[in-house]
Parts: sequence; C-alpha cells; structure tokens
Amino acid sequence: MADFPSKVTTETSSPHYDNQQQGGNSLRGLTANVTTMMDMTFVRSIPAVLMMVEIFLGLLQWALIASAPYMSLPAYGWVMFVAVTLWILTTILFLIILFGTQQKLTFVPWPLTVMVYNGVATVLYLTAFLANAASVQPFYPSYFYGHMAAAAFFGAVVTVAYGASAFFSYLDWKGNGGNAANNTVPT
Repeated sequence: MADFPSKVTTETSSPHYDNQQQGGNSLRGLTANVTTMMDMTFVRSIPAVLMMVEIFLGLLQWALIASAPYMSLPAYGWVMFVAVTLWILTTILFLIILFGTQQKLTFVPWPLTVMVYNGVATVLYLTAFLANAASVQPFYPSYFYGHMAAAAFFGAVVTVAYGASAFFSYLDWKGNGGNAANNTVPT
C-alpha cells in the first residue's frame, strides 16, 4: 500500500494543448462529428436516390437551358423558374432529411409536408416539361437545338422521378397511419 501514490499520476492537460499537439487531427475530429450527424440509412433508401436523381438531372436540365439563348421564347422563363426553384428546394429538403433536422423541428408534419411538396413538384415539372418540349422546334436550325431537346428529355425524367417520389412519400405518409400528430408529439 505504500507504493500506491507513486503509481498514480495527476497530470492533466488542457484541450488547447491537445489541439496544438494533434495538428491536422482536429479536422479528422470535425469530420467524425459531421458523419455521426448524417442519417446514412436515408442515403441508401429509394426516396434519397430519387432525390439525388432529381437534384442531378434538374441541375443538368436548367444548365442546358441556361447555356442557350432561352430568353427569345417566353415559355423557357417558366421552365427555368420551375427547374431552378425546385432544384434549390429539393437540395434543401435533401440536406434537412440527411442531417436529421426534421427530428428537431417536431412542429412540422414531415411525412405530409414531403408528400405535398413532391405532388406539387410533379405537377409543376410536368407543366415545365410540356412547355420545354413544345418550344424546342424554333431552335431547330441552330446549334442550341440539341441543348433544348436534351433539356426536354431530362425534364421528362425529372418529372417521372418527382412522381415516384410523390408515390413513395404517399406510402410513407399512409404508413404513419395518415396522422400528422404522430411526428409532432414529443416522446
């Protein structure tokens, strides 16, 4: 028992000292914190894959239109408005779900909100796709005909993706019993 105090160290270090000694490891700790906040099961789900398709192909669609002189036809103003607005909103919604922010915002009925968003996005994208497809012909003799035709194709694919997202979000909403209060009552 006499040797007990000699085996115990009472040396402590401050967090500031640890950060200086580790150097580049502080970034590794930051990335570990970010990845623990991400919902990796969501990334592997069908709704997440559909959202990534909507984001990627929506960006491709409006980039193709923006690279052409689309201001000559008024229909492309609507197409650009829908494509850019829904691209931004879908990206924000994807990040909200990915980082679990919806779990902190319990006052929002998320299954219903996502279902309504996807339904409205499907209708808006359908109108934008039809406007885009109907307005491709005036660009026929020019270099930009291919851009507008490809944008119409990607608009059709994104419309189908939003429709599939609306279907899966409807299933998610009905799987909840259709009661918006299920997600709003704190447990």
